[in-house]
Amino acid sequence: MITHLEREIAEQPDVLSRLLRAETANIAAIAGAIKAANPRFVVIVARGSSDNAARYAQYALGALGDLYVGLATPSLTTIYDTTPNLAGALVIGISQSGHSLEPVRVLETARELGAALTLSITNDAESPLAKVADHHIALHAGPEQSLAATKTYTAQLMAIALLVGHLGAPDGWQAQIERVPGWVAQTLDMNRATRAAADRYTFMSHCVTLARGFNYCTGFELAIKLKELTYVVAEAYSSADFHHGPKAIVEPGFPLIAIAPQGKTLDTMTESIAAFEANGADIAIISNVHGLLERARLTLPIPAEVPEWLSPLVAVVPGQLLALGLSEARGIKVDQPRGLNKVTYTE
Repeated sequence: MITHLEREIAEQPDVLSRLLRAETANIAAIAGAIKAANPRFVVIVARGSSDNAARYAQYALGALGDLYVGLATPSLTTIYDTTPNLAGALVIGISQSGHSLEPVRVLETARELGAALTLSITNDAESPLAKVADHHIALHAGPEQSLAATKTYTAQLMAIALLVGHLGAPDGWQAQIERVPGWVAQTLDMNRATRAAADRYTFMSHCVTLARGFNYCTGFELAIKLKELTYVVAEAYSSADFHHGPKAIVEPGFPLIAIAPQGKTLDTMTESIAAFEANGADIAIISNVHGLLERARLTLPIPAEVPEWLSPLVAVVPGQLLALGLSEARGIKVDQPRGLNKVTYTE
């Protein structure tokens, strides 16, 4: 029997194609409104996987959109009743459902405090978050029945990438972004053995995911998937932060999952992998660099042509399949992980 999670992982190329068709004009108009508003900085409010999409936005909007991006501290608004000065800011709420209370409260307060513009990114155009924002980007992912977000997460990344393209216009960005659905489909095909290979990790109770730069978000998203689907205590680190003390936990056989595609962070990630390889770590690698993949205990390939700024949309897919396969190997019901609800109403 095909699970919701398996089906929704496979749906991602179609979801991304649909979002491209449906939202490109809207996002171009939103980018124009942002340029006209000329915000002083960007603040993003999100939780869970949506917070990882916000981490991608920090790098993408910062590197290509020339905008400083900070992550909101929603408890200041909802619990301490003291929101920092958001005058002149672009405030973005990211949520799969749009029904979580914190992003709604922060966007409402941001408008009262004189934010330059508010934007919501959700899968429900009729949600409270969509209705409170000045502008809305719909994800067009269709119903997501699995409790673990997959297609809504990659759709959030696509929405951000489209916005960044219209704001920062890196050379050839439109042709690159149109290839993303095909790259995701290719990645699914390249990782047909990953799901079964995941059973080699049935011993695993703890692990670390390592990434840097644009894929910092991928490390965090993979860690969430491993926690909620396999009950592994997975911690995400920037490779730089991990060397500042936490690397002491690495011993022979300790599982590390490195996200290291081609790009400006490849050299530093390769150095980290070499150091932990020397310590006897059990290393899985998500990459499109053949020589690096050859050094992994478990290879998790992605297509060679993917540019670094779009690689998080693709690199997360092998991680999704790894979490799915390990959950199955452990006899866990992937559509019913313990203690989880689809919508989390924190405040």
